[in-house]
Amino acid sequence: MLKWALIFLVISLISGFFGFSGISAATATIAKFLFFIFLVVFLVFLVLALMAGSAVM
Repeated sequence: MLKWALIFLVISLISGFFGFSGISAATATIAKFLFFIFLVVFLVFLVLALMAGSAVM
């Protein structure tokens, strides 16, 4: 998911450079959305891993 967020970020930067502001804004929004979903999933898995690690000890 982070890979797709980075791909959309690069598309946004390139389209912004060439003056396609509508496409740039849309892809930037998608990139932000995917990044925050990735962040939430990462934090959930981190908490689950820490809880599983403390249960083993």
